[in-house]
Amino acid sequence: MMTESSSSFFELPLEEQTKVLYMNGSFILSIRYYGYKVNLYLLENTYIEVFYNHKLDVIEKIQELDYQHTRMKFYADQINIGSIAC
Repeated sequence: MMTESSSSFFELPLEEQTKVLYMNGSFILSIRYYGYKVNLYLLENTYIEVFYNHKLDVIEKIQELDYQHTRMKFYADQINIGSIAC
């Protein structure tokens, strides 16, 4: 659920988004997805995915969780999807 403050979060540069997540977000879990380690965070009622490329040692993108994406099945193995799918 995107709010005005989460909307402004996504307008920040990637480095600033990372800082905000690590300082103010709550880490939920991480999954392996193709060449990425995807960390899921909760920030102000918004679930956010951080895509970390471990081979390049770089965060490549940060995006709001897409509840319709096939990645949800990987989260379902570790948590109750009903608890996050608002």
